[in-house]
Amino acid sequence: MPASSPKTMVAALAAGPGGEVFDLPGYFACGAAGDLLRPLEKADVLPLPHGSEILFLPDRSPVVWDPDAGGPVALAENPFAPGEPLFAVAVFNSPGYVAAYHGAWEERKGANTLPLFSYGAAGFLSGGVVSAAFLVDAEPRQDLRRMPMEKVRAGVRRMRKKYPRNRLVRHLAENCALTYGCPAAKNFFLGRYEAPLPASPACNARCLGCLSLQEEGALPVSQERVAFVPEPEEIAQVACEHIRRVGEKAVVSFGQGCEGDPLLVADTVAESARLIRETTDRGTINVNTNAGRPDLLEKVLSAGVDAVRVSMNSVRPACYAAYFRPRYAFADVLESIDLAGKLGRWVSVNYLNLAGFTDSAQESAALFDFLKNHPVDMIQWRNLNYDPPRYHRRMAGAAESTAPMGMAALVREVKRRFPRLSHGYFNPPARALALRVDFP
Repeated sequence: MPASSPKTMVAALAAGPGGEVFDLPGYFACGAAGDLLRPLEKADVLPLPHGSEILFLPDRSPVVWDPDAGGPVALAENPFAPGEPLFAVAVFNSPGYVAAYHGAWEERKGANTLPLFSYGAAGFLSGGVVSAAFLVDAEPRQDLRRMPMEKVRAGVRRMRKKYPRNRLVRHLAENCALTYGCPAAKNFFLGRYEAPLPASPACNARCLGCLSLQEEGALPVSQERVAFVPEPEEIAQVACEHIRRVGEKAVVSFGQGCEGDPLLVADTVAESARLIRETTDRGTINVNTNAGRPDLLEKVLSAGVDAVRVSMNSVRPACYAAYFRPRYAFADVLESIDLAGKLGRWVSVNYLNLAGFTDSAQESAALFDFLKNHPVDMIQWRNLNYDPPRYHRRMAGAAESTAPMGMAALVREVKRRFPRLSHGYFNPPARALALRVDFP
């Protein structure tokens, strides 16, 4: 039995064979951080954030804390309905929330890899579902309550009428906003926050959790990858329209979930940036990238790109390579980060995190060292969209990861050691903030 009182603990959740979700009185929810399992307490959880989803996990039995057994147990059957199978559940947290623990379960024989979501630990408390998560970005940029579909569709009709021949407008409308429900695309048609500028069908990495291309065919993609390279004029039309409507705090971003890496179409990105800056000096032009080509990054930065977000799951080369499976060297990523900083651009790390690995002793120490030697402006804490046990096994095959400190503790320690570092989830309007950048 844990040292904490049962009065402070959170009831376990599970699902029946029909997908119905219910609590298990007398059993407590477990949070997992790799191999570490612990019962969730009230202090670990918050009410399920709006827009989060409860996920049914096939071929997986929930692992719960059994006070009679004094520890975690896997429940293959419903203890209150003998013979009825039980299934694990998890939470896909809405943007801005970091999962403090991932869900705990035991795989049954023949279980397939889970689809590309993050799988946060959940429980039941005070009559509602709770999530073991904490908030890192309160901006309502992707709050679905602020994206009514009738207004999105009206925006689509307006942009189609204004730019009838623009293929990028058509792609953002028909594929992104209306088919896949992409919040960034919706924001373009609503004229708010950040607009996407997908441009690259190609990539020089083969990420395990790539949302738009899975070459091995084992996992369904979240959205199809853009199949064409828009003309710079098409991109500039979208970007300038968005900046005109939103103003100084507008962000327009290359490098979306529906494309490869924008640096592989650097000429198009650079010419687009030049055209945008010929029209307006407002707004932030951002590139989300794996940063594997510092020569091409320099080209787009010189053309007027203001901010760079570099995706990383780890700052240890072996673990980075095990996830990204890159066709470039890790040293190229570091060179790109240093280059962008030297040129005065806003540099963010899109840090793909998972409890038990990201907060491990070795990974935490490597992150502190990285931030000391390669100062960046911001960490965007993003939950890793991949099957947690399988990811942990991949990382264990690359390097040792032990003694996790806890995700919330890691964020606190980073803030303590690097007080000038910004933290969040979304790309900020760096040009409007003018915190670091001396723009041309």
